[in-house]
Amino acid sequence: MALYILRAGRKLRSRSPLPLSLLYLPSHPPSPNPLSPPPCRPQPLGSPLPPWRPPCIGSRRRSRILDGFRHSLSLASISSSPGTTEDHESRRPDGGEGSPPASSSRSWVDLYLPESVRPYALLARLDKPIGTWLLAWPCMWSITMAANPGEFPDFKMLALFGCGAVLLRGAGCTVNDLLDQDIDKKVERTKYRPVASGIVPPFQGLCFLGFQLLLGLGILLQLNNYSRILGASSLLLVFSYPLMKRYTFWAQAYLGLTFNWGALLGWAAVKGSLDPATILPLYSSGVCWTLVYDTIYAHQDKEDDLKVGVKSTALRFGSLTKTWISGFGAACIGSLALSGYNAELAWPYYPFLIAAAAQLGWQILTVDLSNRAECNRK
Repeated sequence: MALYILRAGRKLRSRSPLPLSLLYLPSHPPSPNPLSPPPCRPQPLGSPLPPWRPPCIGSRRRSRILDGFRHSLSLASISSSPGTTEDHESRRPDGGEGSPPASSSRSWVDLYLPESVRPYALLARLDKPIGTWLLAWPCMWSITMAANPGEFPDFKMLALFGCGAVLLRGAGCTVNDLLDQDIDKKVERTKYRPVASGIVPPFQGLCFLGFQLLLGLGILLQLNNYSRILGASSLLLVFSYPLMKRYTFWAQAYLGLTFNWGALLGWAAVKGSLDPATILPLYSSGVCWTLVYDTIYAHQDKEDDLKVGVKSTALRFGSLTKTWISGFGAACIGSLALSGYNAELAWPYYPFLIAAAAQLGWQILTVDLSNRAECNRK
């Protein structure tokens, strides 16, 4: 029996295809090889699939791909922003850093004037003619009202005062920039002006001021003696106005006295004297008109004015601004009506006055004093 069992065992060992190492398992499992892939374990039916893992990419290649993706995202964010390229680019005549934002459209100063002349044209605000118009209109009013009944105004006188408005406005802006250059550097709207930004040195600005005043003197000498004295006296207002914002909240009223001096001068240039009944209401209406538009204009700088300690009617009136400027607007229209009545103007004058009152009322009612762009526009 024992012999039979021994022979049967030898037959089984000779027929087995498996190696002996599998027949005799070790007592502990072998250590895994770090170079070999992990064994694939079968998943039972109904179990969820394992999460997908991307193939391994080299570290350098992966970093390049991520950097390129971030760069493409940054370009997409810039191109899809609501602002235009002017929001991301800026320019300055000397090409330096910290240059001002480019305007949406280039002015005639940039297009036609030589590069060496542009800083002085910008110093005189030749690219912004609205200030010249505001200075010229009171002159045109008084010259027209001084004309003889049934006659056109003196066109030569209108042309002289038009040229004088350009020169005197440029001289006033030059004086303002020279005296306020330290303040202008701290105000967002004015820190890129030619003197404040260093494009025009103060001495060259002073020489340019003398050149403008010399040309203005040539125009003044063509008027009568009464007008020469009256015109020369306006320089006291021109040179002192930039200092007013340091001492009083009513700097805009002082600007009204300065900007509307032409209402006195235009009448005197035609008549050789002043008619207080006609000219004083006309001059007062101009002052009230200036208080309206320049108070609106000052609201765009009120935050910066508080920081640098500059005063204005915008800060003085505060939340009651529209009430104040409505009163000044009514006084402006009323003074114009009184001046026209005393000058014995015909009835067509008054429909135009009503239209001016409607426009001024619309301007006051619709302006958003918290919006810088709208304050600048209106």
